[in-house]
Amino acid sequence: MSELNFIIPKRMKYRNVKTVIDGITFDSKKEAAYYGKLKLLLKSGDVLAFQRQVRYNFELNGVKIGTYVADFVIEWKTLGTKVVDVKGMKLPIYNLKKKMMKAFHGIDIMEV
Repeated sequence: MSELNFIIPKRMKYRNVKTVIDGITFDSKKEAAYYGKLKLLLKSGDVLAFQRQVRYNFELNGVKIGTYVADFVIEWKTLGTKVVDVKGMKLPIYNLKKKMMKAFHGIDIMEV
C-alpha cells in the first residue's frame, strides 16, 4: 500500500484572507481595501497622515494589564486624529478592549 503525503491548507478561523499590498501583509481583504482607500484620501488631501498597527498599552499602578493594536491611526484634515479598527466580526475581547481604550486613554475607536 502506498502512503499519500499531501498538505491541506489551514483555513483561517474567521474565514479572513490575508492580503498583500505594497509589500504589507494585511489580516483581511477588508483591511487591505481600507488601506487602499486611505492612500487615495492621502493623495486628495482629506487625510494628512496615517499609521498602521499602533500599540496602546493598558497600565494601572505600574502593572501592564494588556495591549490594544489599532489597525490605523488617521490624521484627518477636518476631523482630527482618529483610531480606526476594520472589523469583520466583533468578538467579546474586542468589546472589552474598546471600553478599556476609552477608560485608559479617553479614545473612542471608529469602526469600519
